[in-house]
Amino acid sequence: MKKRSQWPKLVLLFVAMALVAAACGGDDDAGAGGDTTTTAAAAPAATTTATTEAAPATTMAPEPTTTTAVEMQPCVASIGFIGPITGPVAFIGEVQLNWMQYAVDVFNEELSIDISIVEGDNQFDTAQSATLAAQFVDNADMVAAVGPAGSDNVDAAGAVFEDLDSDFSFVSPSSTRVGIAATYTGMFRTVPTDAEQGPTTADYMIAQGASKVFLIDDQSSYSTGLADSTTAALEAGGVEVVTESVSQDVTDFSALVSTIPDDADFVYLPWQVAANGQIFANQMAEQGKTIRIFGSDGMDSEDFTAAGSLVATFAPDIAGVAGSADLLAGFLAEYESTNTFGPPVFVAAQVIIEATYRVCMTGATPDRASVQAEIRNTDLADSILGSPVSFTSDGDLAGGQFFISEIQEDGTKKIAG
Repeated sequence: MKKRSQWPKLVLLFVAMALVAAACGGDDDAGAGGDTTTTAAAAPAATTTATTEAAPATTMAPEPTTTTAVEMQPCVASIGFIGPITGPVAFIGEVQLNWMQYAVDVFNEELSIDISIVEGDNQFDTAQSATLAAQFVDNADMVAAVGPAGSDNVDAAGAVFEDLDSDFSFVSPSSTRVGIAATYTGMFRTVPTDAEQGPTTADYMIAQGASKVFLIDDQSSYSTGLADSTTAALEAGGVEVVTESVSQDVTDFSALVSTIPDDADFVYLPWQVAANGQIFANQMAEQGKTIRIFGSDGMDSEDFTAAGSLVATFAPDIAGVAGSADLLAGFLAEYESTNTFGPPVFVAAQVIIEATYRVCMTGATPDRASVQAEIRNTDLADSILGSPVSFTSDGDLAGGQFFISEIQEDGTKKIAG
């Protein structure tokens, strides 16, 4: 195990102790266990990890939904993770899994509970996502899961969850397709939807004086849906939109690049594979095309570093969020780097863990139905994202918003003015 930095937790501990005292008559049962690893019988492999390391304090503490005096039982549960730990967008899955592990470390210590993770690598593949969903439903100890990341994979897993057990909750930290959360009883998400991303993107281009935009979708449902909402907003603002389409499997864009109109103000790429976006930018440069690229949230990656380009982000850089510095420092003390795909996972895990904890505070054993009910009751006044967290009746994040960032010469990003 890696050594974790220690941070003051007195304020949160006093709050947590007060909550336990109110609900449990002063009992404070810890449920920490040893590290264990198991492998599921079906592919892809799922790994269960219980964690007991010390972690920095959060600034948010869960509140029980009842003050009835009950005897506190050890709070033990398993939660799953479905994400692309390997595959074409592993940069997303690796960071998301790290933040998932970090969240469990933090809340296991702060709440004296025993939450373990079952890791599921879907390799950004819909068939793998469906397989993992079936495995998770079969795991009687699992109360909910974080993920999947992309909307196509959410559809694949969501259909299985809905069919086999609609009480199974899954909180996506990066699926943005409009309407998808309403499709599945147990789906929630900690990021805004493309109903916000499309208009935010279009508004920025219009404010910059754009009159023509060259838009290329990557033929995924995520991309085509976002392309439609952005096109509608641009055209409503009087901007001409020229559209093309290319498969995610294509990496030679030279012919497509040659068709970019010379009078276009932006090339808009609502793509999921950021590395393809970098190849596209390189091939634009080879042909002397200097039109500014604007990428969707899927392009917000270290794999896309074209200086001067813009990307939409569904979460802010938490380094600038008041109250999140200690958590970020603690994370970076253990893991090498992060990106905007990480912190929404922390919040997704927090939502599930605190819902589970509130069930435990009533003296009940957490199950899928009770945890889902408490997830619906989530009402965080603040979060590491710098904004409140609650859900609409459809499971969408209430009041979500997107941000626009500009890529600097050194590869870092700054909020665009």
